Amino acid sequence: MAGYGGETTAARAPGDVIAGRYRIGGRLGRGGMGTVWRAADELLHRQVAVKEMHLPDAGLTEADADKQRDRALREARSVARVRHPHVVVVHDVVEQDGRPWIVMELVDGRSLADLLAEDGPLAPREAARIGAAVAGALEAAHHHGIQHRDVKPANVLIEQAGGRVVLTDFGIARVPGSNTISETGSFVGSPEYTAPERMSGRAAGPESDLWSLGALLCAAVDGHSPFHRESIGEIVHAVALGDITPPASVGPLMPVVRGLLERDPARRMAAAEVRTVLTAYAERGTEPPTPPLPTGPLLPAQAGAQAPAPPFSPAPEPPVPAVPPARKRGRVAVAALAVAVLAVVSGATAAVVVTRGEHDAGATAAVTTPRTVTTAPVPAARTPTTPPTTPTTPAPYPAGFQRITDPLGFSVVLPEGYARDPQPPRTYYWSADHSFRFGEREQPPGNAYEVMRAQDAAGPKVYQGYRDGVITRTVQHGQPAVLWQFTYDGFGDGRGARRTFDLCWTEGGRMYDIWLSAPLSRVEEERHTFDTARATFRTP
Repeated sequence: MAGYGGETTAARAPGDVIAGRYRIGGRLGRGGMGTVWRAADELLHRQVAVKEMHLPDAGLTEADADKQRDRALREARSVARVRHPHVVVVHDVVEQDGRPWIVMELVDGRSLADLLAEDGPLAPREAARIGAAVAGALEAAHHHGIQHRDVKPANVLIEQAGGRVVLTDFGIARVPGSNTISETGSFVGSPEYTAPERMSGRAAGPESDLWSLGALLCAAVDGHSPFHRESIGEIVHAVALGDITPPASVGPLMPVVRGLLERDPARRMAAAEVRTVLTAYAERGTEPPTPPLPTGPLLPAQAGAQAPAPPFSPAPEPPVPAVPPARKRGRVAVAALAVAVLAVVSGATAAVVVTRGEHDAGATAAVTTPRTVTTAPVPAARTPTTPPTTPTTPAPYPAGFQRITDPLGFSVVLPEGYARDPQPPRTYYWSADHSFRFGEREQPPGNAYEVMRAQDAAGPKVYQGYRDGVITRTVQHGQPAVLWQFTYDGFGDGRGARRTFDLCWTEGGRMYDIWLSAPLSRVEEERHTFDTARATFRTP
């Protein structure tokens, strides 16, 4: 098989055993720096993904071999430092025939790149959910001084069962205390998603990852990066000189995209802020506010940066105006930047990884589910039902839903056919097929966040196979609230794993806790039902 810089020294095939333990199955993906395989861990009896690092076939010096081993160790150490539900888990690093291999968790799903290619662009709300997860992963990585430096759709995985989002491929990450690939004088990365300061070879900090996230959000709702062009030179010009005009399809995400695609790194939104506003929109449809205009001087190298955009009005959605052109003096400065970028790129053409055809899957531990491809046109965007912008405003019931007024005094809109099942202090409502279970509980007022944290900590003892627990601060009925999401193995009735959405808040001197659980295979239907229940829930 072809590798980066030449043929790999040893062809692998299904059935081969690595390090006496990992038996290779099918190939999952291949990129410039490595090939990822499905494998069976014969010691622990679990499925994993193993990444084979590419080495040149001939002329490999000991120094070259050491460099490749250091690369593998750097990637493994990068991920091992960051324990976060949206960062891929590394289990082991082994060596076989002088070649390093990284053993990772197997994420059963597709990359965002594959999803966009096969299903088409996403609705803004789903893009926000994915973007919030990536922002959280970056926030955790940056906390440890690690810069990912290759955030793009091919390196974001979406788990098929529960929709979990995972950031992968830290192969060119900058790790404190170690040299990096790009410091040897060549550029490595994906130009369409690379920040201008990195392209030009200038010092780049964590803010560079946030620029990439802005481009990724645009790609999620529009199908491709706003800097997509036919040649490297055109991409460089778009990033360094062109008007930054996000696609109108970003809709209510425009303030976030504008805040991320700032040429001046000092003006970009921070990962924590991005995560907060995207989570709010993904969960309850609260549109991100237009960020305040930044103050302070521009960086000298960014004297030609574009002015902040005016506030975005989501309805109606006129074509997004181009950002006013920079002053002539700034054009000269940015033109010099473009020349520097072109020099870096032209001197390292072989090192630029541009995904065409098969997606770059250098660390993409994804299982591509076989599917039938048809020639029928796909919709421009999937449109899951979005709850009202203001949860306290009554909305027409979705088709097939009805309002239920419980004897305890609360009311909620649920699908028709739900039956009451009181189990004090909880009140349950079951769907007709006994797959969905809505629950409500009242208790004395308290700190909702602490309550959810305690339940999350007790999760492994209460729920068989408890995993993927995430707690998020939010708002309900104008009051501080907390949303807890998790997966567990289910009721033991043969229907498999379940996903739960649990919202807790204090209102009118009482603490309310409402939740919905459903089979993982129906998580999107569950999300719609929970959003409707949350938006229509009324206290006594």
